[in-house]
Amino acid sequence: MRFVMFCHSLVSDWNHGNAHFLRGIVSELQAAGHLVDVYEPEDGWSRTNLLEERGQSAVAAFEARFPSLRSMTYAPGGPELETALAGADVVIVHEWTDPALVAALGAHRARRGHYRLLYHDTHHRAVSDRASWERLPLGGYDAALVFGRALAEVYRARSAVPRVFTWHEAADVRVFHPLPAPALRACDLVWIGNWGDDERAAELDEFLLGPIRTLGLSAEIYGVRYPERAIAALEAAGAVYRGYLPNHEAPAVFAGARLTVHVPRRYYAEALPGIPTIRPFEALACGVPMISAPWQDAEGLFEAGRDFLYARSGAEMTRSIAGLLSDEPRRRALAQHGRATILRRHTCAHRVAELLQLLRDLGAREAA
Repeated sequence: MRFVMFCHSLVSDWNHGNAHFLRGIVSELQAAGHLVDVYEPEDGWSRTNLLEERGQSAVAAFEARFPSLRSMTYAPGGPELETALAGADVVIVHEWTDPALVAALGAHRARRGHYRLLYHDTHHRAVSDRASWERLPLGGYDAALVFGRALAEVYRARSAVPRVFTWHEAADVRVFHPLPAPALRACDLVWIGNWGDDERAAELDEFLLGPIRTLGLSAEIYGVRYPERAIAALEAAGAVYRGYLPNHEAPAVFAGARLTVHVPRRYYAEALPGIPTIRPFEALACGVPMISAPWQDAEGLFEAGRDFLYARSGAEMTRSIAGLLSDEPRRRALAQHGRATILRRHTCAHRVAELLQLLRDLGAREAA
């Protein structure tokens, strides 16, 4: 089949975690023999920031690491759709696509009707910015793919999309897998995540910085959009702030740490239970022991206590980190079990198989 994908960026993962999953899906579709064309705006916010910070060398590094992945850029206003969609069987539109293009694609589908048009949502906007979400022009779309059952329920109750499918993110195990640990570990704890818009500032202080301060841990923090006050807080806790990390370099960083922690954004811990976001999938795929701040695994994606540990408070996180650092067999058991769960249930290959099945349910040509 021929897939056409519209997204914010395939090339840039600067404050754009969705690129991780999209790269894995495109890679798996290609490996299965499908043709995939990807379109992204030439002036996309993530791509622009990446180029400002790292220059063209960052794009060259992406192309070297992912030689089969390429995207076509378009100017404001979008690409010429008759050309872009000629011969398409499936068109997937990610939620950061400009609403005007979202609408144009829906109108094109309504006129032409020869492909299946899917809207892909991996964000909390439906509950955090309901007015903006409700203005999304999703007329003409065949279905929505959303990254959790809680979000699917919102779509079914409040959107005009006729079909809604739960399609969780997953690990691209072509990239995320264990690497040999260096002879001298770089740190006790590593955390990879962007600051965002203060969506979890209090949680990061309680579940990340508090334990680092209390235990005197060697810790490294990676991510972007950290304001000066946040960087100062990291330094005061004794952590080292490393800044932007290209996603494909994360496995080597995980290999140098004894453990990692997961601190979900507040919307995923409270308003959209059951959505872990992509970071835990990737960490577990790399075989790094993980302790998570509270979130409700409403869909039974993991096995708590065997794939990772839960900490219900900062004090419990501190105790759990101390205990795990002193228990290498326990760390090894968590790492092995967590990775086994990823390989059994949560790879991008699994998600492509799910995608092809739901396309059969939608009657897509060549998917039967």
